[in-house]
Amino acid sequence: MESAVVVGSGPNGLSAAVRLARAGLAVTVVEQADVPGGGARSGEATLPGLLHDECSAFHPMGAASPYIAALGLERHGLRWRWPTVDLAHPLDDGRAALAGRDPGLAAQSLGADADRWRRVFAWAHRASLGEGPFDQVMAEALRPLIHVPRHPLVLGRFGAQAVLPATVLSRRFADEPARALFMGAAAHQFGRLDIPFTSAVGMVLAGAAQAVGWPVAEGGSRAITDALVAELESHGGRITTGMRVRSLEQLREVACTPDGAVLFDTAPQGVLAIAGDALPPRVRRALQRFRYGPAAFKVDLAVEGPIPWTNADCGRAGTVHLGGTAAEIADSESATVRGEMPDRPFVLLGQQYVADPSRSRGDANPVYAYAHVPHGYPGDATDAIISQIERFAPGFRERILAVSVAGPCDLEVRNPNYVGGDIGAGANTARQLVFRPRPTARPYSLGAPGLYLCSSATPPGGGVHGMCGFHAAGAALADAGLSDPGLAG
Repeated sequence: MESAVVVGSGPNGLSAAVRLARAGLAVTVVEQADVPGGGARSGEATLPGLLHDECSAFHPMGAASPYIAALGLERHGLRWRWPTVDLAHPLDDGRAALAGRDPGLAAQSLGADADRWRRVFAWAHRASLGEGPFDQVMAEALRPLIHVPRHPLVLGRFGAQAVLPATVLSRRFADEPARALFMGAAAHQFGRLDIPFTSAVGMVLAGAAQAVGWPVAEGGSRAITDALVAELESHGGRITTGMRVRSLEQLREVACTPDGAVLFDTAPQGVLAIAGDALPPRVRRALQRFRYGPAAFKVDLAVEGPIPWTNADCGRAGTVHLGGTAAEIADSESATVRGEMPDRPFVLLGQQYVADPSRSRGDANPVYAYAHVPHGYPGDATDAIISQIERFAPGFRERILAVSVAGPCDLEVRNPNYVGGDIGAGANTARQLVFRPRPTARPYSLGAPGLYLCSSATPPGGGVHGMCGFHAAGAALADAGLSDPGLAG
């Protein structure tokens, strides 16, 4: 194998392409959109000069990713920027739970639960020199769940809590701020929170808030894409945009080789459309059974001045979770899985401009928000989202200057990987939390020579960390018997 072609230029596709190019292969990335990036793109969605992220916006896993760190993308212009408060979760009584790299935030906002929170997240510590417990957990968590661990003791302590339903682990806290803060982090998996393993996402994201923070990329998430593209091109790789792939034969022509590897940074549905006939029947059936999850309904807003939060600390936060109590969050997430639209959906709100003022213009600030809604939801959740913001920031409506809306169908049109508006590339059912995209010891292989899946439908799942692509490229190189730079410079 002397060449490879990658379908899709999201962070995982680009990460896979970079690893293959660094191993000496001639790599071509093919992208349907006119610009690369997948979920890591940015643009002017509301008013001229205001910069909005299209999908991925906050990057705890980018800051925690061993592969992103090893690539040294700073030399290509990537700059992380942190708010003073990484994550805030306001409540109706005016209190707000806070999390971030400053340990005083938890002590300040969690009251009687501050010590319990510190014990639950004792593993979220980074050594000043060398590898601390957080780095060891990330090294294990950002791989397929079934593997031989390199840090069994640390992983065991983490896993004993991560295996629990999020609803169970949240009850370890005595008061609502800590319970809601944890459940808001766990809700990022878009699914029921009362099934096993659902504490894992909450543990990782809340722990990352303390260990590495929830930074944004200066100049928008597209800066991550630009840096990965620059790294790929520095190793001879190339990108073809504006090209819709319909068959393997078309890909072989683009790559100018009949024998190169093909890696798909797509949802399983995309693999079936392009290469279904080339897959073994058992693999094809497994991908046809792959389940997609609840959707996002996204609203970008231009707002005059800062958001008038009841709790002023929320104004310092880059990310704000709007879901009310832990019980409210669990109920609304279960409703979306059942196909019901909650009256008060879980809303993730971004104030990226507090860390990166270059996104604003004058007194106008870009505000990013999306709600969790049922898969393929055809209705309009705009008012429900704005009402959730108004609930914790009275007077917000009067500050809105412009609005841009994208429902589940709009999101899928923009990016076919978002099947039914599912931006996580797969339902986080108990089965798919453990085995994605199918039960196999080789989750990146598609069962046919030279064909691999590298999207977030594979382990370790969603997030701009590039590890799905990293592992898929490693599998392709191993199968070809080629030397592999791995995480080396």
